[in-house]
Amino acid sequence: MVGKLLMAWSGGKDSALALHEVLAARTHEVTALLTTITKDYDRISMHGVRTCLLEAQSQSIGIPLEEVFIPRQCTNEQYQAAMRAVMERQFAAGIRTVAFGDVFLADVRRYREENLQKVSMSALFPLWGRDSRELAHRFIELGFRAILTCVDTKMLDGAFAGREFDEKFLADLPAGVDPCGENGEFHTFVYAGPIFREPVRCQRGEIVLRDERFNYCDLLPV
Repeated sequence: MVGKLLMAWSGGKDSALALHEVLAARTHEVTALLTTITKDYDRISMHGVRTCLLEAQSQSIGIPLEEVFIPRQCTNEQYQAAMRAVMERQFAAGIRTVAFGDVFLADVRRYREENLQKVSMSALFPLWGRDSRELAHRFIELGFRAILTCVDTKMLDGAFAGREFDEKFLADLPAGVDPCGENGEFHTFVYAGPIFREPVRCQRGEIVLRDERFNYCDLLPV
């Protein structure tokens, strides 16, 4: 029997690759893409991508969104309350599992599992324990296309913001930077690939430094 699950969706490469693995396994029906939106900015939290591009992703993939709205400078308590309300509604609809694109951060995994246990749900990690470099190359080899939308300048040169996530990018990464950005070095927006019916049309806009740390490349719909 095929179970139903939510896919934790940031719009970036890890969640896209994890969704690809879930769909390929055919063991679950993905009912929605679970995305956290900073409502004051109308953008995907942390990634800084406009909600209209998120909606375009959802339409091209053919899976609806389940949006969790949080305020800017959101506290952990506010985040957990907003997420719990959505999880309880999804539980009532028969959902028991949430899939994540995490690769190796044990504390993050534990945090997700403990919070889901509070609402009698479980977590699935399709990419867990796999080599980051192999995953990065697999993402590209599968035909996915992505752009770096946010760079933590304390961990990586801000000039990487706006670059294509491709083999040249991987070759240019300095030693110590995870190829999947698993430590928060960078975030991406996926605009094409095998899970998309058609590419999400977008173009690079202004690059802005925020909080004296994060370099964002604003993506504009075309």
